[in-house]
Amino acid sequence: MEFEPDSDIKIILPQKEYQAIIDHCRNNLPGTNSRKEFRAKKAFGLLAGEKAGNTITVKYCFPLDKNARFNESYKNFMDKIMAEHAIPSETPFAKRGWVADPEELHEKIVQCHNMDLTMIGTYHMHRVAWKHDSLRDTPTELDVILAKKSRMLMFIVSMVDPEKPIIRAFYEGILDFEVPIVFND
Repeated sequence: MEFEPDSDIKIILPQKEYQAIIDHCRNNLPGTNSRKEFRAKKAFGLLAGEKAGNTITVKYCFPLDKNARFNESYKNFMDKIMAEHAIPSETPFAKRGWVADPEELHEKIVQCHNMDLTMIGTYHMHRVAWKHDSLRDTPTELDVILAKKSRMLMFIVSMVDPEKPIIRAFYEGILDFEVPIVFND
């Protein structure tokens, strides 16, 4: 999808998909995961939907579970990007960054096509407040670099306060190109 920064677009996010995103994020917060296998303290996923005129409607949430970040094929690339663009946080650079597992990604894209939907964007969770960004509800410099030329929406899910999650959307993660979300039943 391509949009102009001054276009009058909006996103409809139905309650069911909103809840799927929030549940995925909450399940990956420290101390809340009931699954026995190791799980990173982050959530990443894909959103599919439909575009009609200037309205994008989210129709399905595809949570991703496999982080290929530690696969040697991707590790060096992500380590370099993290060293150049990431801001220090409580999690060391070497353990940050999400790389979608190619097999899982392909599976979700096939499901999306079989549902006759368009992949409209990604979502990921920010959970740690920073001194200069207490809400963490906007893309970081790293987010923008990773989303560059994707032609996708980036949904940032702030879980700094898990009882009051915040979701905002930005075209290609560009801070000046926020797309308003209408939360719908």
